[in-house]
Amino acid sequence: MMVVAFKLLLFLPGLFVSLKLLALAQEENQFIYHGFTGANLLPNEIAKIHPNGLLELTNTSKHQIGRAFFPFPFQFSTSLFNNSRSLSFSTQFVFAMVPELPTLSGHGIAFIVSPSVNFTGALSGRYLGILNFTTDGLSSNHLLAVELDAIRNPDLKDINDNHIGIDLNELISIESAPVTYFSDEEKENKSLTLTSGNMMHVWIDYNEVERLLNVTVAPITGTKPTLPLLSTSLDLSSVMLDSMYVGFSSSTGAVASSHYILGWSFNRSGQAQSLDVSKLPSLPPQRKPRRKPYLRIAVPAIAAIILFLAISGAAYIIRRKTYEELREDWEQEYGPQRFSYKDLYKATKGFAARELLGRGGFGMVYRGVLPSSNMQVAVKKVSHDSRHGTKEFVAEIVSMGRLRHRNLVQLLGYCRRKGELLLVYDYMPNGSLDKLLFRNHTPILNWVRRYQILRGVASALLYIHEEWQQVVLHRDVKASNVLLDANLNGRIGDFGIAKFHDHGSTPHTTNVVGTIGYLAPEIARTGKSSTCSDVFSFGTFMLEVACGRRPVESERPPEEVVLVDWVFECWKSGAFLGTVDPRLEGNYVEEEMELVLKLGLLCTHRIPSARPSMRQVVQYLDGNATLPDLPLQGTGIGLVPVSNEASREHVLTIPTSSEHISSYSFSDSESILSGR
Repeated sequence: MMVVAFKLLLFLPGLFVSLKLLALAQEENQFIYHGFTGANLLPNEIAKIHPNGLLELTNTSKHQIGRAFFPFPFQFSTSLFNNSRSLSFSTQFVFAMVPELPTLSGHGIAFIVSPSVNFTGALSGRYLGILNFTTDGLSSNHLLAVELDAIRNPDLKDINDNHIGIDLNELISIESAPVTYFSDEEKENKSLTLTSGNMMHVWIDYNEVERLLNVTVAPITGTKPTLPLLSTSLDLSSVMLDSMYVGFSSSTGAVASSHYILGWSFNRSGQAQSLDVSKLPSLPPQRKPRRKPYLRIAVPAIAAIILFLAISGAAYIIRRKTYEELREDWEQEYGPQRFSYKDLYKATKGFAARELLGRGGFGMVYRGVLPSSNMQVAVKKVSHDSRHGTKEFVAEIVSMGRLRHRNLVQLLGYCRRKGELLLVYDYMPNGSLDKLLFRNHTPILNWVRRYQILRGVASALLYIHEEWQQVVLHRDVKASNVLLDANLNGRIGDFGIAKFHDHGSTPHTTNVVGTIGYLAPEIARTGKSSTCSDVFSFGTFMLEVACGRRPVESERPPEEVVLVDWVFECWKSGAFLGTVDPRLEGNYVEEEMELVLKLGLLCTHRIPSARPSMRQVVQYLDGNATLPDLPLQGTGIGLVPVSNEASREHVLTIPTSSEHISSYSFSDSESILSGR
């Protein structure tokens, strides 16, 4: 008995110490604050404690952060007697959000469980003072947050501007819900507004055994509802570390709110103690607008109404002037192809400078998106004297709009204003062919694409020469008037100087129109255009594509100035393929290249009747006909029927190959219905 008593005396002090440590541990695992005067709390940034104990996280300062944390971490690892890990916790707090303006507020408040109280680099606004755009979403954050969010941020997939969400390591909530509470009396959900300025009660409970996180909210006047707002299955074992801090973070943005915490209870090892509402500090009184005498309200109100009416009237007049256009009765038959100026104005954002695609000799071209169909278009604004031949002029435009071919840029319609004409075309995203050929684009246009473009343009010319209801003379075929769609298919554009005539008739025109270097010799002599002169231009265009250079380049050696003459001389000397664009680096089909060069020379024959028709050209390019041999005499090929030296001297007196001679005021020296 003496031995047993002695052992009992030795055991009792140890048991007393263990029980005391256990009680101390339980005290350290929980706290409750009714107000924060003298509380063990760590506020930082702009957070402060008012004399009455009210914790103010943020005020009405914009783009600010406020935080407050319990200064010591809680251990989520082991108990005194075993090594089991428990992650359960319970907390409740009372908060209020008082917005600067009745309908606008700061971003919100977040309750946080974090491995650190140091949030270096965290941003205000939508990041709630916790993360930034580089840290958002990192698994190394080990962050649990319950956000009370009063701003909807689509980038964060917020459901609305009044919700509570559960966040793990990022600010895109894994689950969220509009702010409501379950009324046990009425057995239904009731809405709450975070920014109402009223105090609200929040309960957050995590049960590790059930792996369930519950978030409940209610007005300050009510008891805890039996049904939580959010009940989420959650395994926090990979998020929570052994040592974690608990606290709050809040932020404002371009608009601010005062965010308050009035009381806070937390328990690491059991249910958090209930807050006594009667012991909570009061909120600062909200400012009420002072009543003004009747006259001080009435006079400014009347003045405001008069000013509003004056501004509205002026706006109406300006609006009418802005969208004013010319319409005449005879245009009714062209209704489907007539665009309203209002739609074109909106499509191009008021013909904004940032939508400008390019400038030509007679107007500017803008990119636009038609509001009715969301279709991209190019809108060309050109000057036009409406007093001269308006009806015939519009009829010809509408005729162009009826042309339908996969290798033509579609003219969709038009609009008329005083002194101004607007033409609406398909938008060609890859720009004009000459920009890809001559402006050092990388990678270069390969031979397969070039050959495909030549076949497409030839097919389009055959269509307008022979297959449409009238004969259409384009009169300006060149690389800058061939546009490339999204698939790099070539389309002929800019019919600004085109002429129409019936099949079997002869066009009546004596104006020299076109671009130097592409003009057929007979146009220079007689001024008359024909399908043969389009073939001549196409022949020059073929050589331009194959050789990767312009028809006339005065800076080259004399024998190379005129492209047609140079290629023909190389053909005669047996160095035909030496004219091929060196940027192709030999990556082409030799038979196709010889065909294009020979056909280009044949199409530029001085005698119109010696040139092939566009139907024959298409057959040659498609391999359905054999190209005849070229004559070795130089008098039949080239721009003018004189010696090469004389030709060069004549060409050198001409300004440049890009100079354009036109008889129509709305034609353009370079087609720019694109974005490149």
